[in-house]
Formats: sequence, structure tokens, C-alpha cells
Amino acid sequence: MKDVYERLLAAASLRSGDGAVRISAEYEPVAGAGTPVFPPTVKLAATDAAGYLREKRWLEGEPTQVVLLDQRQSQANRCETALLGAVERGEVFVPHLVLVTEAEGVAVRVSNLDAPHRSRDAYFRDAVDGSDCAFDDTEPGVALRTASARDVGAYLRWVPSDLVYGVWDSHRKRRIQVKVPRAYASEMVGVAPLDSVRGAGRVDALNLAGETVRLTPEGGWASLNGEKAPKGAKIVKMSALGHGMIPPSEGIGGVTVTGVRRSATVSMAQLAALRFGDVTQEFAAAGRALLGALALLGDRLAFAAPAIRLRSGCDLVLASERLEWVMRGRDGRPATEPLEVVTQQEALELFGIALERARAVGLEWPSEPFVVHPNAELHKAIVKSFVLAGAGEAEGE
Repeated sequence: MKDVYERLLAAASLRSGDGAVRISAEYEPVAGAGTPVFPPTVKLAATDAAGYLREKRWLEGEPTQVVLLDQRQSQANRCETALLGAVERGEVFVPHLVLVTEAEGVAVRVSNLDAPHRSRDAYFRDAVDGSDCAFDDTEPGVALRTASARDVGAYLRWVPSDLVYGVWDSHRKRRIQVKVPRAYASEMVGVAPLDSVRGAGRVDALNLAGETVRLTPEGGWASLNGEKAPKGAKIVKMSALGHGMIPPSEGIGGVTVTGVRRSATVSMAQLAALRFGDVTQEFAAAGRALLGALALLGDRLAFAAPAIRLRSGCDLVLASERLEWVMRGRDGRPATEPLEVVTQQEALELFGIALERARAVGLEWPSEPFVVHPNAELHKAIVKSFVLAGAGEAEGE
């Protein structure tokens, strides 16, 4: 694994013929080829109705329709969740921020590994430390707030995963905002999708009448008893509140595909573009290699298993996988060589070597996450989301 690290060390600063790491994998539904899988449902701009994202791509030299099963943002989130899980299990430590509190007796915990905008999320902007100091005025807060495109060393120290998956400081009013593109990208598509259908409805065990009722100010509901509803009252069907029958109707039922493909890359060009301020070349090179190893670790923790669940109705089993270096071209196309970092254990070993080398040239990493708490107003908003508000219209089943 030390040889792999030396190659990554050179590649991450574009000092060799290696330009990227590429991961290609093929899956099939756990129930077998030809059984439906469920892509994420979106509101389509063309019809204003629920549907799936589709587009045409060149596959094997032919224009082929694909359906997006998991986009780059979602795949990055899966890697971050896997990294956080490894941290919580004590398998590895990666510096991160954590917001902790309690609401209605429920423990609440949000880290930059699961916050929508990572370390620059509004959760951390509106947080305070143990001495009631605003996060942006704490040591990591100041360092992250004053980082620039020419010096993202604060991110390497406090929240290195942000540099792997991309970050944009869009919640703070600054004319020049830090915006770091992702170095790791992955997505999954289904090839040549055909629509499936399903019937959706609801059976009421007591066959309650589907009458119209009014919602009460106390958060409940009351029967109209055949009378006219009071002026200004909100009127709904009992079925909207979770009672009564809903007749079955046709709905979208996933797709069948000829194959499921995952394509992932670690961009050495993006890693090489990172600057860490006034540091030695050895420090910069080791820092970039550490981030490359972190990208590979997140991928292996999330995707090295024999099966993956993307969402309900989209459980997939791994059919084949190839990890490879992508090198300077020969005869009109890039050359490739196998990358021997296939298992989670191999990725953990590579990451350990990279961290040891980075520390040897001066990297200082904290040994625990930086913990903050919501400020008073944010805490009120969090508590409100846990308060029972009474009866309401049920979401679609």
C-alpha cells in the first residue's frame, strides 16, 4: 500500500502521468434483471407532475436514454454518511464540526458531514460554543471565514471532507465567497428505462365514512354533522387526515432497465489546484494526497459492499467493479492501469499512511470534533419542529 501512496502523492500534484482515479461498476436489482427499480421522484418542469429524470447519453457509441438513479450530490452524501459511521465506530477519525442539542427529550446532532451546506451551513453560522461565543468568532470559525481560494488550509485542518465533496460559503454576505469544486464525483444511472406502473390506495379496517370534516383551532377535527361549515373554517376529507378509504388509482411504479451503472472519479487536477497558504511544497503535496486518500476511503466505505440500498424499492447487488488509474493518453485515448484499493480495509490502510505522512511534514489535526450548540433563536426553531401540532393532511402514500 506504500507504493500506492507514493503514486497518489505524485498524482495529486500532477507530477506524474496519472490524471484521475476512475471507478466503474455495474449492478442489477436484487430480485434479478428485468425487475423494477425506483428512481428518485421529482416534479418535472415540462408537466408539473411527478416523474423521473431522464436524458440521452452516448453509450458504446450509440445515443441511449438513461434514468438518473442517484445524482452526484446524493452519492457524495452517501460517502459522508459512511465516513461519519466509521468515525462513530472508532475505525478512523476525520476532523468535523458537530452541532448538538435536545428538543422535546430527543437528542439532536448535526455535523458538517450531514448538513446540506457542510461546514458553511446556516446551522453552524447560527451556533455558539460552550462559552456562548458565536461560531464564526471561534478559532475554527474565524479560520474558515477568512479562508480564500489561495489558502484553504483551514478546511484541511478543521473540515477536510469539505475539500473532497465541494463547499460554497453561500450563507454569509461577502462579495467574494469561498467556493471549492468537488474533487470526488459519482453517479448511478439505469440504462434504457421502460416505465412500470402500480396501483396506490388505502384500505380502512373499519371502513369509516369518507365524510367532509372541519379542522379545529386546537389542532384536531370535528364532524359537520350535516350542517354548513362555519365561515372561514378549513374543510378537508377524512381521507386526508388518515381515515376512510382511498380508492386505488394508477401511479408511477419505477422502471425496468437493461443495466445499472455507477461512474465515479477522483480528479487529480482539482486536488492539484488546492492551495494551503504559506506552506512548503512537501506539506502541500502531502495535504493533497491525504484528501485523495480520503476520497477513496469515502467511496470504499459507501460502495465496496456487495449490495446497496438507494431508497425503498431500489436495492441493488454489485455485479462487477473496476478501479483504475487514468493516465496520459496513448494512441488517441487515455491509458488505464488497475488501482489496488478495492476493500474498505485497503482504503483505511492507505488513509492511515497518508495521514502519517501529512503529520510528518507539519499537518495539525484535532483529535475530537469541534462541538457547538444552536443559539437561542435556532434552538426555538429546532424545538418547534418536534412539537406535535395536531391533525393535518396526510402525505401521499
